[in-house]
Amino acid sequence: MTISLDGRVAVVTGAGRGLGRAYALALAARGARVVVNDLGTDPDGRGRDASPAERVVAEIRAAGGTAVADASDVADPDAGAAIVELALADFGRIDVLVNNAGIFGNQPFSASTLADFERYWRIHLGGHVNTSSAAWSHMIAQGGGRIVMTESAAGLYGLPGQATYAAAKGAVHGLMRTLALEGAEHGI
Repeated sequence: MTISLDGRVAVVTGAGRGLGRAYALALAARGARVVVNDLGTDPDGRGRDASPAERVVAEIRAAGGTAVADASDVADPDAGAAIVELALADFGRIDVLVNNAGIFGNQPFSASTLADFERYWRIHLGGHVNTSSAAWSHMIAQGGGRIVMTESAAGLYGLPGQATYAAAKGAVHGLMRTLALEGAEHGI
């Protein structure tokens, strides 16, 4: 049985490469109209390049799907809201939000400062909060939706050299569990 997402709208953050790209392509292949968000940084969060999101949009369109690119920074609350507003402006709704954007790097705890932790929290947890918060009221108004959060085994079990990343992903896990409980009565 094939899942049809015809008429649905999905936003995927961090969709220019890797898992995010795979999520965006899979949603589009099932008929969803997709907002492909990617700031286009290096894996460690440096730089900025809109072309990864644009390439995924071109792939989706070449396969007969519908998509738009967005290079907003999910860590910025205004940009998180702008990503959702783009979905509403271009497609009229938001049914699926896949929070996938994040950074990764090796840094032992002994070499980590609170500022390093804050950087990971801002991108991973803050990005998830910013986009989910922007989508939440729209999903309630339309009677439901789906929010997917990409976490990591590092956040559940730990990983040497990854204290900053693991702490941020652990926070994402707690956020996801709480939103599942609060969203249940609204079909989210």
